[in-house]
Amino acid sequence: MGARILVIEDEAAINDVIRLSLEAAGHEVDPFFDGAEASAALKKRHDYGCAVVDVMLPGKNGFALLPELVGYGVPVIFLTAKGELPDKIRGLTGGAEDYMVKPFEMVELLVRINKVLERHAPQDAVTVIGDVVVDPAGRTVTKGGEEVYLKPMEFDCLMMLLRNKNKAVSRAQLLAALWGVEFEGETRTVDAHVGRIRKKLGFSEVIKTVPRIGYRLEVEE
Repeated sequence: MGARILVIEDEAAINDVIRLSLEAAGHEVDPFFDGAEASAALKKRHDYGCAVVDVMLPGKNGFALLPELVGYGVPVIFLTAKGELPDKIRGLTGGAEDYMVKPFEMVELLVRINKVLERHAPQDAVTVIGDVVVDPAGRTVTKGGEEVYLKPMEFDCLMMLLRNKNKAVSRAQLLAALWGVEFEGETRTVDAHVGRIRKKLGFSEVIKTVPRIGYRLEVEE
């Protein structure tokens, strides 16, 4: 699965669209419609990879919630109908990661969320699968001691499969996480990237095809 994301937005239609889009991308979502209720819930759970927060909220507004979220180490993307520069400055100087003015494109929000998650992702450990060694920090892959060049998207695709090892990852999840958009020929694009990874690393038996869904990277725990 992806990250657990907090969505605090009082407009039900917008909240639902964000939640459904994030869930389609493989994330878990905790939605709230009231700032005070979200604040109370944060005291019990705050292991969120990101929070999408509307500025104008009932109970407690986004600016009041920001210090709490920052204090728990939760990166914040503000949503607001206000486009005035002072509001933007106030949010960003208060510790928000990003700021989007309504109306916004959902695809753009997904891309920005992915960028925030990447910046704050915990450091992945080096992974060894047979004679293949994957080093996330150095973005390098070696096979039998020799470095194997993976294109950036190929490496990111491999990392998503590794982070979800022994779990089925759908093509839609891979598309949303790596490209952030859907486009013609999307299935062929994902399949082509996985095919090149298999060939370069000899992973034909490691990365399994899950019929009608996507792929699963199988390793012994």
